[in-house]
Amino acid sequence: MEACSPIVARHTGSATDCEYEVAWANTYAVRMDYTSTADRAGNAVYNRHRAPASRLLRVLEAVPNLRAAAFRQSATEIGVEKLATLATSTTAATTLAGLCFNGLDGIAATSRGLLLDANRGMAFVVDTSSAKEFALAHWLVGGVDGGRLFVRVFDGAANVRENIAGDVLASGTTMQWNTAAKGWNAGAVMADASLNRRQTIRVGAGVAFAQVGIVGFDGQIELEALRLFGLPEVAPAVLYACPSVPVGTREFQAEVSWDLPSLASGATALTDVTVTGSRQGDIAQASLVSSTRFIDLTAFAWTNNTVRVMARNISGATFDLAAATLSVQVVKRRVP
Repeated sequence: MEACSPIVARHTGSATDCEYEVAWANTYAVRMDYTSTADRAGNAVYNRHRAPASRLLRVLEAVPNLRAAAFRQSATEIGVEKLATLATSTTAATTLAGLCFNGLDGIAATSRGLLLDANRGMAFVVDTSSAKEFALAHWLVGGVDGGRLFVRVFDGAANVRENIAGDVLASGTTMQWNTAAKGWNAGAVMADASLNRRQTIRVGAGVAFAQVGIVGFDGQIELEALRLFGLPEVAPAVLYACPSVPVGTREFQAEVSWDLPSLASGATALTDVTVTGSRQGDIAQASLVSSTRFIDLTAFAWTNNTVRVMARNISGATFDLAAATLSVQVVKRRVP
C-alpha cells in the first residue's frame, strides 16, 4: 500500500467477519470504506507495519486520565497515581528507588492534562525479569504529536544499567543513550507523519526492572493519557505504592508501638512518627489499638517524612494504658 489510497476494502452491503492484514503502508490510518448501502459492520483491519506485536498485546496498566489521577506531592510538586515521575537532568542517583519520584516540580495542571517541562516525564515501573516486550501508548491533549519514548533499565539488584548495547530496542526509532538521564530516549519526536508514534519496546536479558514512559525532551508536552501493554503469555508486576517502589501513590502509612504515659483528665501526650513520603499539607490521621474510647487522637504532617500525633484524655479520670500499636496514614491532596 505504498503511496496509494489508505482504503483497504470497500463494503457496500452485509459482508461481515472479514479480516485484512496490511504488512506495510505509508500511513497508520488504513481502513475500510463503508458506503451508504452498507448495513453490517464486524470487520477488521490489522495494520502490522512497524509494530506487529502491538496487535497481540494486552493492557498491563493504564492511566486514561492523568489530570484526574494527579495529586500534590508537596506545595510545589505534582505526581500521578500509578506512575513514577521522571527527571532527565543530571543526577548522581544510581538505583531504582533513587530514580523514581512520587512527584516533582516543573509540572502544571491544565484543564485537561498535565503540562510537563522538557526535562520531566511520566513512566510505568515494570518487572522485566521474564517479560521483555512491551508497547506504550500515549495521548497528548488535542491528539497532537510530541514527546519521546523513554526507557530506563535496572539489574536484579535495582541498580541502573548504563549504556549497555542491546538493553533497549524499539520498533520505530533508534533508542539513544542519554548520559545525563541515565536512560534511553527515542531518536525523534513521536509523530504520525513519521510513522513512529506506535512502537513496541524490547529490553535485554539482563534487565530486571524498567521505567517505560514519555518525556518532553524537545519542549513542553501536555500529557493526557498513558497505557502500557504486554504480551498475553506473561503478566508482569507493574510496581507502585509498595515499600520497594513508593511512587505513584497518594497514601503512605506507618505503624509503631506507643506506650502512653499516665494521663490525667484533659492531659495530652505527643509522639512523632516517621512516615516516609509525607509532606506538610498532607491530610493525616491516626488510630490506636486500645480498648478505651476516651483517647482522642489528632495527627499533623509536621515536617517532611514526620507526622506528629497528639493523644488527649477526654475522660473524667486518670488512666495509664499499656503499650499499643499506633497506625498513622497520610493522604496527598488532589489537584483541584
